[in-house]
Amino acid sequence: MASDSKPTVIHCSNLKKTLVNLFPKQADCSYVSCYCEENVHKLSQEVGNNHSNELSKCFVVFISNSSRTVPLWRQRAGKDDDRLVIWDYHVIFLYQPEVDRCLVYDLDSELPFPTYVHKYVTETFRTDQILKPDYFRFFRIIPAIEYLRDFASDRRHMKRPDGTWIKPPPNYPAITSAAGTHNLEDYIQMDAAKGPGQVLNLSQFVQRFYKPTT
Repeated sequence: MASDSKPTVIHCSNLKKTLVNLFPKQADCSYVSCYCEENVHKLSQEVGNNHSNELSKCFVVFISNSSRTVPLWRQRAGKDDDRLVIWDYHVIFLYQPEVDRCLVYDLDSELPFPTYVHKYVTETFRTDQILKPDYFRFFRIIPAIEYLRDFASDRRHMKRPDGTWIKPPPNYPAITSAAGTHNLEDYIQMDAAKGPGQVLNLSQFVQRFYKPTT
């Protein structure tokens, strides 16, 4: 039977898949203050154990620079209203299920857990234009799968010369891998010609992970 009514057109490009809730509660995530590289390793493990199909869409990001002075705002350790902290390095976890969607998981941030990358960048990094070059942020991007396979830390960087701890360590064994017992420095240093993954500046980081829909 003929009809003059027009069919409904659904543009698949406008449809969004429901995001997988990787970590139902931030409070349930493993967290030890000043051991961000291990906290993120635990996040990676949790995704591998509970959402293995999503692990290939996850990235570990080390943030530092040659002077080991990286300003991050909205950090829980910050004292002033803007919660500014100058870290020697910091580590966050990214989940990019689609090319135009990326979530940031930062256990040290006062922002929601997770936060979309554009909001996180705007509130946490702001812009390099207000900073001296010694404070520019650089980003080493490592696929979470590779981080789980290769990263190792014997926690030596958290010990004083007399062997006492600067901050109490996690209560689980130190992380080892086939690569050895300690390679943390390979991840913190920001020489693009050395170390795992890819090193980007702030503008490149935004271009890599923030792709607004058109």
